[in-house]
Amino acid sequence: MSAMRVLVVANRNDPDLGFVGERLEERGATIDRTWRDDLSDHFPVPGAHDVVVSLGSDWSVYSERVMIEVRHEARYMRAAVDGGVPVLGLCYGGQLLAHALGGSVELAPEPEFGWYELQLAGAAHTSGASGPIEPGPYLQWHVDRLTPPSGARVLARTPAAIQAFSIRGSLGLQFHPEATPEMVGQWIESGGSELDERGIDADALLADTVRQAPEARARAHQLVDAFLDGAYDR
Repeated sequence: MSAMRVLVVANRNDPDLGFVGERLEERGATIDRTWRDDLSDHFPVPGAHDVVVSLGSDWSVYSERVMIEVRHEARYMRAAVDGGVPVLGLCYGGQLLAHALGGSVELAPEPEFGWYELQLAGAAHTSGASGPIEPGPYLQWHVDRLTPPSGARVLARTPAAIQAFSIRGSLGLQFHPEATPEMVGQWIESGGSELDERGIDADALLADTVRQAPEARARAHQLVDAFLDGAYDR
């Protein structure tokens, strides 16, 4: 895929694509953005972009507070998938993709914050460029979990949550392959109380993120390549 137009859907206060955006730009993407928390910023016509990336958020899909915003983005996601435009959903974006296509989202019995290895499902991991998911570790930062829609293929999980599913060329992730040390530092600054409430050492988490960064970048790049090269079409 060359000369791609990528639409990124994000909250205005957290628009960073991190390692995922880095690889998209290396692959020749032109990146446009729309804001899910600004209903005056309308979604473009479905099909105006080659790829859609829905980023994470501190929202919950089932929250009445953002019911209208969720409805708007879910409608756009369904239209994109129906029109053959692949959607990559990251954490909240993956949950919203599940919801938009008939799955569900709920409060997880066990939140996940930190770096986790994934349990790969079946043939989700293969060697070479076509291998869609590596076992990680990947950064987790979530209190909700998703149930994929009917017809989806589960690719990976942890004991607490399904971590990756594919459907009709699109990919929903519960984890954050995009996360850089700078992004995690900002999340700690803005949402560190979540960590404090759960007895998580924010300084240790950030230090771990710095240590993981080189391999995390490589895994994110491989995941983006697999996505763009059609590994999830099957």
